[in-house]
Amino acid sequence: MARDDDSLATFENMAPMSCLFHLATQFAKWGGKAHHEMEWFFPATEDSLRRTSIMVVKTTYASMADSQASAVLLVCWQTQRRNLGCDRFREMDVFQGCERTEETAPPMLESASRPAHRKRACFPRLGRWRQRATSLKVLSTPCRGRILFLFCCIALSGCRSRHGVAGPSIEFTRVPPAVEGSPDKIDIIEGRVIGARPGQQIVLYAKSGTWWVQPLVGEAFTKIQPDSKWINSTHLGTDYAALLVEPGYRPLAKINELPTQGGQVVTVAIARGGSSGAAVSKTILFSGYEWRVRDAPSDRGGKNTYDPGNARTDTDGALHLRITKVSDQWTCAEVTLTSSFGYGTYSFVVRDTSHLDPAAVFSMFTWDYAGTTENYREMDIEVSQWGDPTSKNAQYVVQPFYIPANAARFTAPSGVVTHSFRWEAGRVSFRTVRGSEIGSNSRPVAEHVFTLGVPSPGIASVRMNLYVFHGAKVPLQNGAEVVIEKFEYLP
Repeated sequence: MARDDDSLATFENMAPMSCLFHLATQFAKWGGKAHHEMEWFFPATEDSLRRTSIMVVKTTYASMADSQASAVLLVCWQTQRRNLGCDRFREMDVFQGCERTEETAPPMLESASRPAHRKRACFPRLGRWRQRATSLKVLSTPCRGRILFLFCCIALSGCRSRHGVAGPSIEFTRVPPAVEGSPDKIDIIEGRVIGARPGQQIVLYAKSGTWWVQPLVGEAFTKIQPDSKWINSTHLGTDYAALLVEPGYRPLAKINELPTQGGQVVTVAIARGGSSGAAVSKTILFSGYEWRVRDAPSDRGGKNTYDPGNARTDTDGALHLRITKVSDQWTCAEVTLTSSFGYGTYSFVVRDTSHLDPAAVFSMFTWDYAGTTENYREMDIEVSQWGDPTSKNAQYVVQPFYIPANAARFTAPSGVVTHSFRWEAGRVSFRTVRGSEIGSNSRPVAEHVFTLGVPSPGIASVRMNLYVFHGAKVPLQNGAEVVIEKFEYLP
């Protein structure tokens, strides 16, 4: 015997009103048999109302003949209502205009004869069906009430499914300034996604005459974090765009027009430079370069907040980074070079750090938001005792630091010293010497060469920060300050 699923599948593809006779015939086949195959699975499509109605048939046709007739009317009313839309709900109410036996009673559907005009008013376009399906009985009052209540529930849920479900969206929470044609300058762009599915990613573009994928052609995807936020570096432009894309999407390096929503592009958001999100960060000039001053919290060293007022330059051009207390909370300092240089030699002339509190950390390092597969391309020169006054006070690191071969501890002397590192393909050489003569042949205080785990350049930039290590056994007592006299880069 044919499965009932097949019969209902036949109905599902029929025209809205022609289903009536077909279902009446199927009821004769089904009879009063119980049907227990309730585990139907449908893809999410626009036919949700029609499919909902089919489920009503499957769950009700095992009852009395009056309930069967009610299910027929319910399915066809729902199917026709879907085709016309929720806004024409009243026009398709098959009960509209029918006589009522009392003020609060639901309308009665029966096979008794009525005047021709009354038949057409109550059941438009059902003439042929009524000739073939004369077995409909008068519905009992409890059944009529249940069916009318079910009509209302499905009608409301149908309208909500059409108009109340929003698709994924992208919000910008930080937008770089609008700058025309700055291929050498980079900034931070960030935002969040609402409604993203697993595997989807962000593709960023910056407009400078045309749209350029960001931050690099080889690293065009920005990962969505578990909290739905995303962040990356970008070259500056006049406008910025974020695309939410499906796995397998292949972004073009340069385009004249942004792709539109559809296919593998789930949604698109565009922002004018500096037009939304957090205010543009403060910048300062130091050693002839522009540096962006951090104003956002960080979990480096534990949860730390940053105050732009803790980074400044003096009349001699030296950079001061401080840890200060505001409202009983320590605030830190960080600056980021707004240019990305890649391979080359980076040097820092630093005044005496021997007095630094054991719970304070001064770091000179590289960082790239896009370098998630290479530990963010982080390499460090760190001056700190990490809360232990008896330990050495400095180290060279290629991340991740927890691999023993990736860290080299040493003792930085008092007085002015010059820290530097030479970054090459597959190799980075760290060196520390006394004095402020960059590139001198002075005997090094410490040096170390790493050849394993050395990252590629990507879009990494240099940063310097001074922050609190919250894992120290003895908490920070008196704040801290570090003075950097000079920074230099040589290819």
